[in-house]
Amino acid sequence: MTGDPSKFSSLKLKNEGFVTYGDNNKGKILGHGNIGNSSSSTLIENVLLVEGLKHNLLSISQLSEK
Repeated sequence: MTGDPSKFSSLKLKNEGFVTYGDNNKGKILGHGNIGNSSSSTLIENVLLVEGLKHNLLSISQLSEK
């Protein structure tokens, strides 16, 4: 998850609901897409764009090979 749309190599904007953080606050999902370079191994897929998120959060499953 990130709050910075400039990080995306491809982005589909869409209201997709909310994410809930550990402190029970919620962030609005504005869209999803890919970050990185598709021609190399640095592509991370299905990253959420979340309104107001100040830090980038990645799941280990996003970094593992599929």
